[in-house]
Amino acid sequence: MNNYIELKNLSKTFFEKKSVNVLKKLNFKFKLGKIYSLMGPSGSGKSTLLNIISLIDKPSAGTIKFQDKYIDFNDNQKNDIFRAGNIGIVYQQDNLLSDFTALENVYLASLSAGNEKKVAIIKAKHILKKVGLSNRLNHYPNELSGGEKQRVSISRALINEPNIILADEPTGSLDKKTSLEIFRLLKKQINRQRLIIFATHNRFLANKSDCLLEIVDGNIKSTNARV
Repeated sequence: MNNYIELKNLSKTFFEKKSVNVLKKLNFKFKLGKIYSLMGPSGSGKSTLLNIISLIDKPSAGTIKFQDKYIDFNDNQKNDIFRAGNIGIVYQQDNLLSDFTALENVYLASLSAGNEKKVAIIKAKHILKKVGLSNRLNHYPNELSGGEKQRVSISRALINEPNIILADEPTGSLDKKTSLEIFRLLKKQINRQRLIIFATHNRFLANKSDCLLEIVDGNIKSTNARV
């Protein structure tokens, strides 16, 4: 039994001019050691679901358990600490700090988790070397290609050795060759104590995951599982 995340009757409603039910009593269990591709049309709730799992957003109803422990969405401080140590996030737009180098962007994430600067720098250099950027440590984001910036983003997501990596369309703005390289790099990060949820519009990449999930009308309607 290696279920790490359990979603139960998870719902999310947005209230603007009218109420919009984005997620509707969604149920699913995510296992460690697997990569999950999350598909669905724009507005289907992929990003909303990832934001809730990352504890950045709150569900309107339902529960989430990590390792059989319920999340209290009102305990922001505890959830922030949990996120820093257990969840790495990769975005479509790299969200790198423009005034900081690749090395600084990565080790700052380690500092935010309470690590010493010397240790954080050593870890950041090691991770950036593993993703093929040892010669780009002191380059700023505007000096990097799209693929290189996503490698920095992945390094930043990995530095605190999270059990969960959430990737929200990280290849959406990349060409086909670079997209495949980034997906392969993400897939290499899987181990027995880690899972990845990868939101994408790219069915070719989605089919290379262990489990393909499709969100339709606010729920997971179909899965193509190899777990």
